[in-house]
Amino acid sequence: MRWIWIDKFIEFESGRRAVAVKNVTLAEEHIHDHFPGFPVMPECLMIEGMAQTAGILVGEAGGFAEKVILAKVKKARFLDYVQAGDSLRLETLIESIAPEAASTTGKITRGSDLIAEIDLMFSHVDQNLAGKEFPEENFVFGNTSVFNSLLQDVASKTADSGAAEAERK
Repeated sequence: MRWIWIDKFIEFESGRRAVAVKNVTLAEEHIHDHFPGFPVMPECLMIEGMAQTAGILVGEAGGFAEKVILAKVKKARFLDYVQAGDSLRLETLIESIAPEAASTTGKITRGSDLIAEIDLMFSHVDQNLAGKEFPEENFVFGNTSVFNSLLQDVASKTADSGAAEAERK
């Protein structure tokens, strides 16, 4: 089973930046198990949410031709707890991208409060491990129906803003 740790993208600038949202609810079992009596979202799952947001941005920049995997957490600084009822905004920027790897920087906010700063490195598996076979189902882009649903709303907004920009010119 693949777990998606973001709800949807609200902004997406190809090859540059992406913004996703995650609404934290008590319907998520892991919330109950992490500090019984004081349920909070585990920090490792916030890192995974940022990795999915940034990984999709990096993958899309290359037309999803490469298998993109998280290679390194360069920085993960947490400033506050996240509890059920919180709505998180995950914003990531591509710092650098090359055929074999990419670097991103990101932040998670709740309203105007900074929750975390997370900088990540990604590897393009096809470039770095050439000749090795990897099952498609192990990658975010393998299940296109789930993946497409994350981008559905933002794709229509991007198309609408592009048409509006063309009209202004």
